[in-house]
Amino acid sequence: MLRAFTFNEVLFLLDATKWTIAVTLIAFVGGGLVGLLIMILKVVNNRPAQWGAAAYVELFQGTPLLAQLFVVYFGMGLFGYDVSPWVAVSVVFTLWSAAFLGEIWRGCVQAIPRAQWEASAALGLSFAQQIRYVIAAQAARIALPPTVGFLVQIIKNTSLASVIGFIELARAGQIVNSATFRPFLVYCTVAMIYFALCYPLTALSRRLEGKLHGAH
Repeated sequence: MLRAFTFNEVLFLLDATKWTIAVTLIAFVGGGLVGLLIMILKVVNNRPAQWGAAAYVELFQGTPLLAQLFVVYFGMGLFGYDVSPWVAVSVVFTLWSAAFLGEIWRGCVQAIPRAQWEASAALGLSFAQQIRYVIAAQAARIALPPTVGFLVQIIKNTSLASVIGFIELARAGQIVNSATFRPFLVYCTVAMIYFALCYPLTALSRRLEGKLHGAH
């Protein structure tokens, strides 16, 4: 029996939003840590390290996120491992985010004029010291807008987690729609919640980008 779309359904959607936010934070923080390693491997003067990092980036950027979710969630079962949707989503989104964040930050580091590297090397700084004391602060300033922009992409892509039964905002919308059969109301509400999550970050990204360009 169908039920009406009431405030209780809205509360259910809002409650599911916390899992969208949780996955986003895990992907962003975990992906940031792995992405930092990827960035270092791609800029360090070591060919095998560069090739390994490049292969990682190509793998996760060159395959659909949906396929990655299927491989981890269903594929691990072939080896006798029972992976929960929560674990699968956390692992996949972390690794996927790392590939993009690593490339974003690598581009920002390599955007620093070569003279900065040469000057710091002339002072006798090691590679790690060059990154820490000279390059990182300049690259971070450039990286802020695209990094915040990518955070918006993570939020949007969490909707794909619904395909393996993970109940986040998009999956909650499907559940509510099945119970109420009010697709217009349900998905308009879902869209507004996504908008409320994404718009402030999008505005922040544009503002940071404007400040960056204005400073040049």
